[in-house]
Order: sequence, then structure tokens, then C-alpha cells
Amino acid sequence: MTPEHVASPGGYAATRERSLSDREGFWLEAAEQVAWSTAPAQALEERAADDWSWFSGGELNVCANALDRHVEAGRGDQAAIIYDSAVTDSVRRLTYRQLRDRVARFAGVLRDQGVVAGDRVLVYCPMVPEAAVAMLACARIGAIHSVVFGGFAANELAVRIGDARPKVIVTSSGGIEPNRVVEYLPLVRRALEICDDAASGVQAVIVHNRAQVPGSAADYSGSTESIAWIDWLTAESEATPADPVPLAADHPLYILYTSGTTGSPKGIVRDSGGYTVALTWAMRHIFDVGPGETIFTASDVGWVVGHSFIVYGPLLAGATTVIYEGKPVGTPDPGAFWRVIDDYEAKVLFTAPTALRAIRREDPELSQLRTHDTSSLRALFVAGERMDPETWHWARDGLQVPVIDNWWQTETGWPICANPLGIEQLEMKPGSTAVPMPGFDVRILDGAGNDVTEPGVEGNIALKLPLPPGALLEVWGSRQRFIDSYLTAFPGYYATGDAGFFDDDGYLTVLGRTDDVINVAGHRLSTGSLEEVLTQHHAVAECAVIGVADPLKGQRAAGFITLKHGSLDAHEHVAADLVRLVREQIGPVASFRDVTIVERLPKTRSGKILRKTMRQIVDGESYTVPATIEDPAVIDALIAALSTTFSAPTTSVLTLPR
Repeated sequence: MTPEHVASPGGYAATRERSLSDREGFWLEAAEQVAWSTAPAQALEERAADDWSWFSGGELNVCANALDRHVEAGRGDQAAIIYDSAVTDSVRRLTYRQLRDRVARFAGVLRDQGVVAGDRVLVYCPMVPEAAVAMLACARIGAIHSVVFGGFAANELAVRIGDARPKVIVTSSGGIEPNRVVEYLPLVRRALEICDDAASGVQAVIVHNRAQVPGSAADYSGSTESIAWIDWLTAESEATPADPVPLAADHPLYILYTSGTTGSPKGIVRDSGGYTVALTWAMRHIFDVGPGETIFTASDVGWVVGHSFIVYGPLLAGATTVIYEGKPVGTPDPGAFWRVIDDYEAKVLFTAPTALRAIRREDPELSQLRTHDTSSLRALFVAGERMDPETWHWARDGLQVPVIDNWWQTETGWPICANPLGIEQLEMKPGSTAVPMPGFDVRILDGAGNDVTEPGVEGNIALKLPLPPGALLEVWGSRQRFIDSYLTAFPGYYATGDAGFFDDDGYLTVLGRTDDVINVAGHRLSTGSLEEVLTQHHAVAECAVIGVADPLKGQRAAGFITLKHGSLDAHEHVAADLVRLVREQIGPVASFRDVTIVERLPKTRSGKILRKTMRQIVDGESYTVPATIEDPAVIDALIAALSTTFSAPTTSVLTLPR
């Protein structure tokens, strides 16, 4: 541990209290860990109750902070990125110097296409180092990048092109799945056709070719008069490197569209200065990761976790980040994550609970773990879905490290609640997301917006304004939409859309989205609490509980279950056991009698279970299959499985093209 990587004095309680009582001093001090072209004279500028900014007057470059300063500090030969592709059986390492040089050259490529500060660049790539290179190159010259998850449907890609209006699209010939390849270039071409006039601002498509996937820029060159199709490597070899451009602290760094968006997309805008300060602080104080240490974040750069803790956070900290192209199971086995930890001596693993449940389903005894040396691992962080206590205990007992359930959102950019390992390791409570992080003033509000923050009182989780550095700046294209979406429901607060409660020790339990709290005959029940009960059964691998319409009670709870592989329990026995468990631990008020056993649950690519879509199917409502769904075929299998539990649903279905 280097001298600059030391826990804050006074412990968690004192640190958080100061962050709320002395915002100015706290965040100006945190800003000293960042390299500024022009240092800010103040931390917070509040212009109105719903209008504030961080580090006004300050100027910096995020890319220079992530790369150049580490090279200048003598760490140029340290690994910045380790690219591990389980689907191509290949590994590449880029040192900080190599990454800086590649980024500078690709920034020159963008500049040669007329990209300047404020222009948008859409990045549509698989999990390859070039995705990070493109992001950082945009940051280097002040372009605003918008990363779209690789393989997204053409119409969804078109919607994002139409909203962000990029000057350049950066893409790849395609992505590689365990059993197939996904060609991106036909999807990009189709998206541009759908956009029509909206695509008129796109001047170039830059293509990174992959040997395993057909298609190249040359195949599409000349297909349109106004858009140039350019080969990445050729352009990079001919470009002059670009120097980092100093930018105002509130200059937008990126636009990230929230997962599951349909219709008019909601582009979350992140600023440069606040985000840099917040992530620099979080890497040190929450994740306890510093220069030379390795973090393995098993996510995708298309999601906020990938932005914050695959690309920007680790590089700002001077750490080594692993870009992993593969799955938790099937590439080739449920020991994939343990192999990566072993190979690169990762100190921290950050993944989604759904990935752990997939591993647990395939290898409940963790036999694959015993074939790898994971002694370098100091903590497992999980976010993205509710972490059920059974999986929490399974992971903690198997890995013998703290399991940190941290809760946050695309909008906040970094954890609202966690266990701050870099300050002090607090007690761990399975089922809880631990405590609010410094900077976040978390409150529980009733439906009328009254503050009812008391131990055990359930309500709407809200964040008292102003939000800390790193949170969203606005919604792209509409300041009013930002206010209407997040700040209007409870004036003076940011509405998270989640429900929960604090315990006597100040630990927050997130019950789920407010629409996941169901009303059964006048009794409010958390579907998350019901799921905790179901996962206690030895045969259950994963579950989802939804509230379905009931003519007598208004709603009743229904459970959807996947079983661990190798489970010999008969389905009817498992269902009877689960109904009994809920009756014993929740009570008959839950009116729980519907159990459907399925092979897989419908999920987004980021691991979120599509509970709303499931409820709409069961209730016979019209529904849309989100573009973010991992496998649309799971919906068909779900409808077939429902015939054994419910009467066959009558639905009007809109399936988005792929």
C-alpha cells in the first residue's frame, strides 16, 4: 500500500458526517488527488434547489488523469489493461504507456474526422480493449462518447443514434458468443437506414476488424454518399497523436442510456470533474484498490458498472483492470472467474448476483474453485440485482473473503451504499446493502414525501439534494426531463424509485423497485423478502417473485424458480415445500400458492430479471420484450411453462427486432 493509499482518519462515521456537514471542505480535499489544469476555487455551486454543479471554474482532462499522469509518475510499464478472451482463448496486455499511445493515436483518428470537443461519438463494440481505447480517446479531445451494448438490435441502435446525433460511430466487425458470432456491421448499416434524416450527422463509421467475425469497412465503403467507412488499424497507423485538451469540470464526459429503455431513450449525462473526483475517492475508500493492484469487474462496458469500474475508476486509481470476454459459466466451465483471479492475482472481484447464482447452479459445491489459487482475492463486490442471503453465505463461505453488496444506479455513477473497505471494514449483514457512502444523504419518505427515516420504517428511498459529485448532470437534450424524472416526485430529493428501510445500526435494506412492493388484501409485501425465503430451499438456484392480479385480494405473490443442476427433487415436491416455507416465515397473508419451475428466467444482458414483463404476461397485458433481453427465446419457454400453473395467458406481444 503506497502512502497515498491510506484509509481516512476517524473511521466511517466521522468521514460520512464530515461529507454532509462540510461538503465544501470534504470534496475540495478529495479533489486534491486529481490532476487539474486549473484547480477549482470551490467545490459546490448551488444556483437553485434543483440546480447545482461541482468544481465550477476547474479544468482538467479525464484521459490525462487516467493515463498520462501515471506514465509521468514512472508507472508506464505497469499493466493498465489485461484483456482475457475466454471465447477466443487469447490474452493481451497493454501497459499504461502502450495504452496512452494507442489512445492518443485514435484521438488523432477522431480529430481527422472533424471531431472536436462537444461532438458525440457512438461506440458499439464487444468486450475488447478497443472499446476502452475509443472511450478514452473521446475523453482526450473532449468528445462525448455514448457506448451502446454490442449486439443491440438495429432499431434500438437507431433510436440512440437519433437521440445523441453522433458525428462518428466506432464499431467492430462483431461479437463472439459461446455458440455463435454476432455480425455488427449489418446492424449498424440497418440502424443508419432506419435513422434516415437523423443519421445525416454521421460522417464516418470506423470499423475494428476481428478475424473471427466476417465483415470489414471495405465491404460497406461507397454504400452511402455521405458516410465514410474507415478501417481502424489503417487510420490509426496514419494518424498524428492528439494531446489531451483541458475541459471545464462540468463538460459532459459521456451519455449512457439506461437499460431497458424503449420509446424515447433516457440518456444519462455524466460530467468530467465530479466523476473524476468521485471515482478516484471511491476506488481508494470503498474498494480499497490502489496503484499496481488488480480489479476484475465482470461486467460490460455498455453498462454503468463497466464505465465506472472497468474503465475509468481503475485507471484513475493507477490500478490494473481486467477486460473479460466470456461468461461466468460455459466458457468453458463455472470456474471461469476463479481462473481469472488466479491468473492475474486480482485483489477485488466485482460482479452481479445473477452471475454468482449461475455459478452456484452449475457448481453448488464450488469444486472448480478448489482447482485455482484465489488467495490474492481480498473482497467480492456485488451489485445490479438483489443479493439473496443464501447466495451471499455460499460465496462468503467458499471464497473466505468479505462479500460486499453495494447499491447504486446508472444515474448515480458510483455506490450509494456499500461497506467502505478503504476506510474501515464494517459488520457484514446478508440481505442488506450496508451503509450510505459519504456524500449521499439517504432518507426514507412516505408517499406524501414526509421524512419517516426511522429504524424499521419502510418507504421510498430518496437522496437529499444536492447529489454528490459523480452523479448525473442531466438527461441528454432536456434539463426539464431530468427534473421531471427524478426531482419532482419529492421536492428537495432525488427519487431513486426503490423502496426500503434502515435497521437500528443504520444499514439499508433495499426491497426492490417501488412497483415490486405488492399489495395483498391491504398488506404491503416485498417481493424481495419473499425471494429470500424461496432461496433457502436446497434445490433452488434462482427465483423471482411477482405480484399477479387477484380478483379477491387485489394481488397475490407468484414464484418462478430455477433448480440447481443435479437436483433430484420432483417438481411437485419443491413447489409444495416452497409454499410451506412462505407460509411458515411470511404467513398466510402472502396468499402464496403459485410456483412455476422454469429452465431459465428472462433477464437483461446486465443480469436484471424482467419481473415487470413476467407480471404483464401472467396478467394477460400487452407487453414489449425489451431490447436488452439476453435471450428472447426464454419468453416463449416461460409462456409455455405458465400453462402448468396458470391458465394460458392471452397477451398482445410486441417483440423488438434483433
